[in-house]
Amino acid sequence: MARLLLLLGAAMVLLASAAMAQDCLSATFSGGRTFVKCNSLPSLSASLHWTYHPENGTADVAFRAPSDSSGWVGWGINPSGGNMGGSSVFVASQDGRGAVSILMTYLENSSNPSLTNNTLKFNVSVGPAAEYSNGAYTIYATVQLPGNSTQQFTVWQAGPTSNGAIAAHPTAPANLASFQRLDFLSGSSTAASNSKLHRRNVSSSSLAPSSHPLLL
Repeated sequence: MARLLLLLGAAMVLLASAAMAQDCLSATFSGGRTFVKCNSLPSLSASLHWTYHPENGTADVAFRAPSDSSGWVGWGINPSGGNMGGSSVFVASQDGRGAVSILMTYLENSSNPSLTNNTLKFNVSVGPAAEYSNGAYTIYATVQLPGNSTQQFTVWQAGPTSNGAIAAHPTAPANLASFQRLDFLSGSSTAASNSKLHRRNVSSSSLAPSSHPLLL
């Protein structure tokens, strides 16, 4: 019986992994954009899609996360590890007329980052751009991976806006687990879940909260 339960558990894991792979591989993007690898992220129903270019250490990325049209989503890289503090992030939101804007900002290690635009700690070769469609934001950019390393600590988040300004994100478990270590070359990742790190698989195509809303 124990062996049967073990086999059934393994089968369920494989089926779940296959379903997640299909979810991110079936995504389509505007402008004919395509990406070689994708990862169904472990929280907030988000996904990351990318193509890594070893010749110059850059990655074309597309981050997608569901949100109300009045909300915001963000994705970025933290070279020092940890959570949002110390990260360079892209934040997509809409104004009162439905126009999508994107903020590029560095979240310094303080309880009240300034959110000054264009202060990323890595270069952006192309973009960024953002769009809102079918209940989700998508952020596009081509980034120079910090330190010319394929292994990066990535972060993402989602929350509401208030009077057109970014407001504090929820403190639900999904929001507090929105970071992982990703190898842009192999696609392997280590995701945070219940304060423990678990290995996750990549899919490839043929081709305590602070006073600041973005900090965990």
